[in-house]
Amino acid sequence: MAEPRKATVTRKTAETDIRLSLDLDGSGAGAIDTGIPFFDHLLTLFARHGHFDLEVKAEGDLAVDYHHTVEDVGLVLGDAFAQALGERRGIRRYGFFYLPMDEALARVVVDLGNRPFLAWQVETPALSVRDFHLLLVKEFFRAFSNRLGANLHLKIEYGEEPHHIAEALFKAAGRALEAASRPDPREAGRIPSSKEVL
Repeated sequence: MAEPRKATVTRKTAETDIRLSLDLDGSGAGAIDTGIPFFDHLLTLFARHGHFDLEVKAEGDLAVDYHHTVEDVGLVLGDAFAQALGERRGIRRYGFFYLPMDEALARVVVDLGNRPFLAWQVETPALSVRDFHLLLVKEFFRAFSNRLGANLHLKIEYGEEPHHIAEALFKAAGRALEAASRPDPREAGRIPSSKEVL
């Protein structure tokens, strides 16, 4: 029987206090409370469409800004993914997904090869959903990719409504990561690299 691909990570700083639990082989259940309603919504969509079970409890200096909380949740989620994947033996490693959300179309491509890089090609006519600035989405994914060791490419092919753009990115990221982290029976537990190390 395969080892459970789960992790629980905590992180406490002068700015944030975060506890996060992740099950890569879940059903898409989410219990998210960051104090930022729109961010909770995006993380719930990420978990649901990636079929990850995700619990997040975060307290941060929201009176100052949302930045610390959003970035630190990205760091902790990246750590949890890395722990749950372990040596990354037998995974598909690569994944991609195109996702339409009304007028918006997102493309997300990922390599779980332990080479962190974020490519961000996202333009939107409006920069905020209420008081949530969309550049926080970039900061989240940058922190996540750095800690996970993921080469992550996010692009909005086209779109107008910032809510739809943010939703499309998080849903597509969940789907792409689910594909990349899925076990590949042809790998038979091997490291998915010609170097035999990631």
